[in-house]
Amino acid sequence: MKELKMTELYKTFGDKTLFDRISFLIHERDRIGLIGVNGTGKSSLLTILAGKDSGDGDVSAIDKASDYRIGYLAQEQNFSEDLLVLDVVFQGNNPLMQTVRAYEKALVQLSNDSNQESQRQFTLAEEGMNKQDAWTADSEAKAILNKLGIDTLDKKIGELSGGQIKRVALAQVLIDAPDLLLLDEPTNHLDDDHVAWLSQFLQDFSGTFVVISHDRDFLNQITTHIADIEFGKLTKYTGNLKKALKQKEQFQETYMKQYASQKKQIEKTEAYIRKYKAGSRSTMAKSRQKQLDKVERLTPPSSNAIAHFEFPYAPIVTTLALETTDLEIGYQRPLLAPINITLRYGEKVAIRGFNGIGKSTLLKTLIGAIPKIAGEFHFPANTKVNYFEQDLQWENPYQTPLQYLSDNFPKETVKELRKHLAKAGLPNQLAQEPLSTLSGGEQTKVKLCQMTMRKGNLLILDEPTNHIDQATKDSLRESLANFAGTVIVVSHEEGFYQDWTDRVIEI
Repeated sequence: MKELKMTELYKTFGDKTLFDRISFLIHERDRIGLIGVNGTGKSSLLTILAGKDSGDGDVSAIDKASDYRIGYLAQEQNFSEDLLVLDVVFQGNNPLMQTVRAYEKALVQLSNDSNQESQRQFTLAEEGMNKQDAWTADSEAKAILNKLGIDTLDKKIGELSGGQIKRVALAQVLIDAPDLLLLDEPTNHLDDDHVAWLSQFLQDFSGTFVVISHDRDFLNQITTHIADIEFGKLTKYTGNLKKALKQKEQFQETYMKQYASQKKQIEKTEAYIRKYKAGSRSTMAKSRQKQLDKVERLTPPSSNAIAHFEFPYAPIVTTLALETTDLEIGYQRPLLAPINITLRYGEKVAIRGFNGIGKSTLLKTLIGAIPKIAGEFHFPANTKVNYFEQDLQWENPYQTPLQYLSDNFPKETVKELRKHLAKAGLPNQLAQEPLSTLSGGEQTKVKLCQMTMRKGNLLILDEPTNHIDQATKDSLRESLANFAGTVIVVSHEEGFYQDWTDRVIEI
């Protein structure tokens, strides 16, 4: 029976303690959903489990069998845009691919110099291919890609949509048939059909997996356990998300009572020590100080700020917000048939369609980021577009949120910038961390914060919920519902937009 055991993991990030000596046992066939608000360290924990990072000091260890295979899907992919799809799948640094590469290398070496050593290396490589049954790797890769809906193997990565790239990355992980799958936000960028496919795939998967996701319906369908990171600790619950949240509510109530009781006792003891440390009862005060030093203090309740978004409105007098006439979008050739859309002013619409169909391309065409191929589109005079781009890419990832916003809004004081960031759920500590070190949800909050500092009457948002936790989604949903202008949102989460949009446009 294959298991992975993590013991006494301690991890800090700047002045913040992410994990305070947590232990985590992953049994064979566990289906675990890893949850927690943005910034609690979910992605960091996955990189540690994947062996790509470590804890601090000598108090953490990962214990697993030597042949225990781990497949890791990162939250964001950074493949070279010039690589072909199949090349990316075989680019993975997993044991199967290492075996294939070793065989190819030995074959070249043998053909160049057929001596005894090269023959020996070739024999070993051939045995490795037989042992791992690696001869069919190419056809298996194509089969996995086909199941994931990727049939254009001759395309370059730069020509694919975000959802298609996510599926190629997943194929890269799956080809090695790992014992443990670590998936960080795997549904980001995926359309409804492929989220459903992934859900069914994970339910049928014969191995073990740990999945980070803010998609509640998805987690309820696939999980047998929930691991929740909060208060610097990890708590593992049995059951799917719905059952786990009920257990968590009871746990939180008990924890808060224990924390309040301990805090009151510590404050009482500290007051006694201050009062008598220099008097006739100094011996007693010193004794109580020693006792206090031995107390294992409970971690303070999470201080994660809740985001509140308010998008400034720029008044406009018009009947229509957008009109397209036989609009053709794409790059070298049109992705779609000519598009004819009319949006009334103040209308709120969701755009839906499968990955790669051209949803993001349409939005980028409308904001002028890429040229149209043919046809027309028209905004009324005085239209002010406020746009959210789904990709978490920064011109200077080493800038802090404060520096980034200061460059974009040079007239704003530091005090005002801090105020805006705090309202978006990014307190002062996070405002001074490099953008690249923030979680995906925290980076999204920076981009949403930037939107709250610009007046607009047409909000265009491309997959804004990909990385954010449920509380932030709820706040964003409320803000968009209350916005006085027009809203266009691309989203694969029907639960996010169904209550406040006027209609859905199927691409």
